[in-house]
Amino acid sequence: MLRRLVFVLFGVLSGLAALRAQESLSGSRPNLIFVYSDDHASHAISAYGSRLNQTPSLDQIAATGVLFRNAFCGNSLCGPARATIQTGKHSHANGFMRNGNRFDSRQTTLAKLLHQVGYQTSIIGKWHLESDPVGFDHWMVLPGQGQYYNPDFLTKDGRKRIEGHVSDITMDLALDWLRQRDGKRPFLLMCQFKAPHRNWMPAPADFGLYRDGDLPEPPTLFDDHEGRVEAAKHQEMSIAQHMFLHYDLLVPPAEGEQLQGEDRAYPNIRARMTQAQRDAWDAAYAAEDAAFARENPQGEARVRWYYQRYIKNYLRCVAGVDRNVGRMLAWLDANPEVKANTLVVYCSDQGFYLGDHGWYDKRWMYEESLRMPLLMSWPGKVAPGQDLQQLVQNIDVMPTFLDLAGVPVPADVHGMSMVPLLEGRQNVRWRDAIYYHYYESTATHMVPAMYGVRTDRYKLVRYYEPQWDAWELFDLQKDPAELHSVADDAAYAEVRAALTKRLGELRKQYGDDTGDVGGHEFPMLAGIARATRVDGGWRVWCNANGSYLLRVGARPGTSTLTTVMRPLDGGQLKNGFVVVAGGDPRAEKVRAGVEFGTRKLVVAGPGRARADVALDWDGKSPIEVVVTVDLAAHTIVAEALGERVTAAVPADWQQLTAWGYGGNNSETEFTELVVK
Repeated sequence: MLRRLVFVLFGVLSGLAALRAQESLSGSRPNLIFVYSDDHASHAISAYGSRLNQTPSLDQIAATGVLFRNAFCGNSLCGPARATIQTGKHSHANGFMRNGNRFDSRQTTLAKLLHQVGYQTSIIGKWHLESDPVGFDHWMVLPGQGQYYNPDFLTKDGRKRIEGHVSDITMDLALDWLRQRDGKRPFLLMCQFKAPHRNWMPAPADFGLYRDGDLPEPPTLFDDHEGRVEAAKHQEMSIAQHMFLHYDLLVPPAEGEQLQGEDRAYPNIRARMTQAQRDAWDAAYAAEDAAFARENPQGEARVRWYYQRYIKNYLRCVAGVDRNVGRMLAWLDANPEVKANTLVVYCSDQGFYLGDHGWYDKRWMYEESLRMPLLMSWPGKVAPGQDLQQLVQNIDVMPTFLDLAGVPVPADVHGMSMVPLLEGRQNVRWRDAIYYHYYESTATHMVPAMYGVRTDRYKLVRYYEPQWDAWELFDLQKDPAELHSVADDAAYAEVRAALTKRLGELRKQYGDDTGDVGGHEFPMLAGIARATRVDGGWRVWCNANGSYLLRVGARPGTSTLTTVMRPLDGGQLKNGFVVVAGGDPRAEKVRAGVEFGTRKLVVAGPGRARADVALDWDGKSPIEVVVTVDLAAHTIVAEALGERVTAAVPADWQQLTAWGYGGNNSETEFTELVVK
């Protein structure tokens, strides 16, 4: 009878909670705890059905609140995802389209708006937006990607190094702030973990996990990438070919071994650790490392070994996040007056490939990296155990928080408030498709730029760079692993036409004209967000250092290239270059042009070579630049406003193979490049 009474009482309480969940939450001004991890795939969370690991703390958030089954990022990359959380806008609108951009802190942000209505605001952990955090009363953030062991933190008072593991330290600092905050005011706490980002170094507390045998391999570990775009075969993010033994897998190099690529960071990783930390690490991994050296597996056996080492360390890092989320939940349990008015959100910046398709990393619009986990809990206000199917995106976090805080959502925000979904309202009008746009292209991992649309059943992806120029269409119901594009299948012609129309509508809705890169005028480009015709010339938005768009041909002897440049407000910097290449156009290039901000005529490259001269110029007027390449003398001469800069070009250049425009994080207008 006692058990039955408890059961009835539990049912009554659950019913009351459900009734309360129907009440309007808009303007209720709750505390907001936003816990953000880096590269945490949904399929590495047991609440999402992981077959690899258990995440009891994250599962607790789902059980006591809401699991969003179909949550997606808009650009599967660390920095852009963080900029979207702060602005509620897709990357093209907030200006942070790729890692290496600098966040424009002048724009309206979540933290600024909440701060203006009396919220205390704090961010602790990974920031990764290059500029200092804005709108926060308190911030302690990792520089760049940060370090797993003994990390440095940037603060208003300078840099501070703290001994320990970054996941534990991040939560220590978050809990310290919670204890010291003003208890009379609502707060926004953004607790942002580095883990489980590459290079997957778990804390000592988690070394012992997954030591009892091998974990299941994904069915596509040895994917041959047939049936998809050609670019999928040319990426540089495969476990088999692109994972570094020492940097990624932390296997000690042999004595006297010459380290290459990312592996060169291994000695510094070790040096950063204390002797006690190194000893603990070696004790945990020495036997495994020795067995690998002794057996020296090759072929598929080596790939399998790499996968096991990678996935176990990745999941150990996930365990560290989950363990520390448990500390946060325990603190709330111990402070019920805070818990009663606190929404807890767990999210990751994007998904990740856990050996799926043979890969690690993210970027692609395939499901494993497009999906992100999103869990929310507010006992007594949000009904427990909800599994919501609506298509939500990271653009929706900002308007949701503003709605809860009673702050009007700015008209230019792209996202939608998820408050009606949290309230359990029926028949909520919601989006039927999500939009995606990835820009970083050849800068890292050789994943081409793309944009696309995903509905509840289909996905259409446009690879728009001329060197790839392709479409993919997937029927997710029939092909959930996305192994066979049906873009050219006549049976899907109507589906493709409808999705193409919907994609165009979304681009118009969000005001995205990036991805228009001059059609096939320039068959070779990288880092270009937009290139459009203007008065017979070109308006070029270079969204990276070293961006270029090139025509291809063969010009021996001497060539003279002339254009008039004009700086524009749009990119982070102001500059414009004529870019020339000899031999392989993707290898060595030389840039000659003007840095408008410093008012210098510059010749740069190959490598870090540079020559420049100051210009007597107002910094605003159009400026003609004449570039002469003499391959017999192996020289390049840039001229503007009576000044001249001369530099060398590589001695093995026998002819120009490509020429065009370029820039560094800039937007510039050029007249048509005249080549003689």
